[in-house]
Amino acid sequence: MAEGTAAGRTKFVVSLVLLVVALSVLVSLGTWQVRRLHWKEALIADIEARRTQPPAQLSEIEAMATRGEDFEYRPVRVEGRFLNDRERHFFATFDGRTGYYVYTPFELDDRRFLFVNRGFIPYEMKDPASRREGLPESRQTVTGLARARLAGKPSWVVPENDVAGDIFYWKDLSAMAASAGLAEQNVVQFFVDADATPVAGGWPKGGVTQIDLPNDHLQYAITWYGLAVVLLVISITAFLRGRKQE
Repeated sequence: MAEGTAAGRTKFVVSLVLLVVALSVLVSLGTWQVRRLHWKEALIADIEARRTQPPAQLSEIEAMATRGEDFEYRPVRVEGRFLNDRERHFFATFDGRTGYYVYTPFELDDRRFLFVNRGFIPYEMKDPASRREGLPESRQTVTGLARARLAGKPSWVVPENDVAGDIFYWKDLSAMAASAGLAEQNVVQFFVDADATPVAGGWPKGGVTQIDLPNDHLQYAITWYGLAVVLLVISITAFLRGRKQE
């Protein structure tokens, strides 16, 4: 009888420890998601505030980059001349169509170069000869959003860039510069996405910047906390049922 009682107590203690551990994990996961929710909401608000600021000069964005500040999506205005014969092509989809974003070196007054994402062109218009009207030769003023360069390929599922075929699957600034015959020390170390100002001939179509920051953390937090409540209810029900049987 005593052995049965001791075994029952041991089983109860083990079950209680496992319950506490499981509840601690579930509650911790829920709390972590709440913290992520607050962080994501602050990030989205910060980006929205940046996007609505007046366009800055290029020197201001470079100063921010030097100080290590986040300049992503900050409006900027630059003046210079497009090197249309050296445009690079980033594989993309836009408005349900397959094609490319046109990244064209933009020669600045100080003889440096800035890659400008001029916008989207359909797949069949990769050859610049098919859209001559949209290849300005005169001095231009471009307004758009500053975009940071990538430190490396974002994911193993992203294909390697086909530099020889001039098809880029991720924004490798170094490879773009080299393939365009530009010395990287003369290239500004970030991109600019041009705004939706129409161009002659209609192509490329600017304003293609996509800001997609999923914010599902509240759902995840509710899920983890809900599982904790369900587990607690089931455990209490099982305990009371066992006591009743005894």
